Amino acid sequence: MFSTLFQTLKEKIALSEEAHAKLPQFFEHKTLAKKEFLLQEGAYCKQLAFVSKGLLKSYTIDEKGQEHISLLAWEGWWVSDFKSFICDEKAILFIDAVEASEVLLITHENYELMLKEIPEMERYFRILYQNSLVTKDRRLISSNSYTAEEKYKHLLELYPFIGKQVPQNLIASFLGITPETLSRIKKTML
Repeated sequence: MFSTLFQTLKEKIALSEEAHAKLPQFFEHKTLAKKEFLLQEGAYCKQLAFVSKGLLKSYTIDEKGQEHISLLAWEGWWVSDFKSFICDEKAILFIDAVEASEVLLITHENYELMLKEIPEMERYFRILYQNSLVTKDRRLISSNSYTAEEKYKHLLELYPFIGKQVPQNLIASFLGITPETLSRIKKTML
């Protein structure tokens, strides 16, 4: 249950044996069925979620009922409506399971306590937040400057497995294009 978390941490920081033993006490394990919500717009995001198995999506829904995916979170990724989690405000995001998934959940109280009691985790989250800012900047530039084909090619460079794990309609939503446009792009790339 915690092996994915420990492997992910190992890629960025070194945990002491004591921290390794103590870390699980801060988390709660939860299994999600396909399409089961972890969070809905208007609720309060009370937990930060680490995906230990499966795939989740974070998204908004516009007035026409269209989903706009902001994040695809697969094994080893964190997902939440972070502003809601940190500021105790109503969530603007929906988060649900694309496939049967398992997550490790940490409450805001346990998150703060973990950072205090395990200093290595504070370093880990600093690295994570720095990387997240870089990724968000690149995504904004891509969204504003790249053609649909360039967006898809860039996505494949970053995540070559995405076409096998993520349904085409979700990839299209994530890129901000229609599924039909994505189909045309994929045909020209063959």
